[in-house]
Amino acid sequence: MSDTVALLGALAGLCTTISFLPQLVRAWRTRSTRDISLPMFSLLVLGIFLWLIYGVLIGDGPLILANAVSFCLTGSILYLKLRYG
Repeated sequence: MSDTVALLGALAGLCTTISFLPQLVRAWRTRSTRDISLPMFSLLVLGIFLWLIYGVLIGDGPLILANAVSFCLTGSILYLKLRYG
C-alpha cells in the first residue's frame, strides 16, 4: 500500500471519528438529546460495532482504531439519548 493511500485512509478515519465529538459535547453540556433519532443512532452504533469486529477479523489496525474510538463516542451519545431522552 502506498504512503498516499495510507494517509488518505488515516485522514478519512480521523475525520469520521472526530465528527461525533461536537455532538457528544453538546449533549453532555445541555443534557438534551431531543433532536437525536434513537432508531438512527442505534443503527449507527451497531454498524460501527460491526465495522470494528470486521477490522479485528481482518487485522486492520487503522480500521480497528477508528471504529473503536467512533464506537466509544457514538455509544456515549446513545447512552445520553437513552438517559435524557
